[in-house]
Amino acid sequence: MQSFGCRATQADGAALERQLATCGLTPADSALDADVVVLNTCTVTAAADQDARAAIRRIHRENPDAKIMVTGCYAQRAPLEVAALHGVTWVVGNSHKHQVAEVITSAASLNALTQDPAPQNFVSLESVALSAPAFTLVGDIFAHTELIAAPVFSGDSIAEKTRPNLKVQDGCDNRCSFCIIPSVRGQSRSMKLDRVIAEANALVAAGYREIVLSGINLGRWGRDFQPQQRFEHLLRALLEHSGIEKIRISSVEPMDWSDQLIALVAGSPRIARHAHVPLQSGSDPILRRMHRKYRPWHYAEKIRKIHEAMPEAAIGADVMVGFPGETDELFEESRSFIEHLPFTYLHVFTYSSRPGTASAAMPGQVPVHVARERNRILRELAAMKNFQFRQRQVGRELEAITLHANDNDWTEALSDNYLKIRLAGRYQANQRLKVDITDLGEEHVFATAAQQSAGFKLECDV
Repeated sequence: MQSFGCRATQADGAALERQLATCGLTPADSALDADVVVLNTCTVTAAADQDARAAIRRIHRENPDAKIMVTGCYAQRAPLEVAALHGVTWVVGNSHKHQVAEVITSAASLNALTQDPAPQNFVSLESVALSAPAFTLVGDIFAHTELIAAPVFSGDSIAEKTRPNLKVQDGCDNRCSFCIIPSVRGQSRSMKLDRVIAEANALVAAGYREIVLSGINLGRWGRDFQPQQRFEHLLRALLEHSGIEKIRISSVEPMDWSDQLIALVAGSPRIARHAHVPLQSGSDPILRRMHRKYRPWHYAEKIRKIHEAMPEAAIGADVMVGFPGETDELFEESRSFIEHLPFTYLHVFTYSSRPGTASAAMPGQVPVHVARERNRILRELAAMKNFQFRQRQVGRELEAITLHANDNDWTEALSDNYLKIRLAGRYQANQRLKVDITDLGEEHVFATAAQQSAGFKLECDV
């Protein structure tokens, strides 16, 4: 099983692993040893599609007897293209991802490889089912109401698994002109509150101390319920009805950072001091062409409110360069806007044209070399802001969770405010403790364990 892309895709992959295990399938040590390989794909950029195709070719070359199942966003967007690739046995879109295990274990689905009609319990896209060499199961994603997800863990081994990602929302009702995701993920839909709490408490019972809430458009959680609920309601319920020590919020759109949400995050020691607020561009004309639902001054107001409520919080953003129509002047407008806001890190992306999106047909496509140079400029700006933020943390005492020990007598950890830490000494993974920040590294900080405080159990394995 291999998942590509975002936290939501990783959570889908974990749920698929649950399904397959329930059906009696056991994980192989590697794709070389597998009878069936499941690729859970991304399609957010052309590079993501390319990565999936490369994986299919490599697996088919190295293990030609393995049956390859391709699911996920790429399978939903371009099923014919995927089904035509050598080595692909099954293509199942997001519309029917909940049936992946059924497809793999069903003898009827294997009969479809001989071009027999698709069995009645599968709803296939007829043009694909009749012409593609692979069994293909793709339907209307907007009729899809399933939300599959399972926690996804950080850590390289079972003993070091930490910070599970819990996907509580899927789909998106926005229609950004550059984004293919709504057409491959469908409408926004939320995990029921009782199930979220049950999943969180199961993680607590298993010993986990920090969870990361994630979704395609996380801040819209609960808007599809009757009556509607808000993301703040979910957070309050988790604080009240679960014993999780720390909740981290992955990414929330600026429109959903209400004053109530800011106050809740700032006021609870059990919610990480960390806000990731997608920006995309600091230029008003570009935001309008992107069909984003806020203007730069609205966005700046949200960031300043978050910073005022939590001066030492990590504040990050997704930023895109090279969007059609982005002139030198508009790029500079965006760069200057970013420079004057208290970001501590940025995720910088170069625009990738996606078939089927409004921006693909827009005039003013930016040359690749120009977009790459703009990407470099913003990455340098982000590095400077991150250095300044880390510099301010030296001498402070912070909360952190240990991730895993290194062979060189230090332990990787992550602070409450999203600092990568090299902690002196070897500590077991998944321990919450207080640390003193002592010095700067290239992209991290150095720290030593602070004097043990109430509520923080320090466990050293040497």
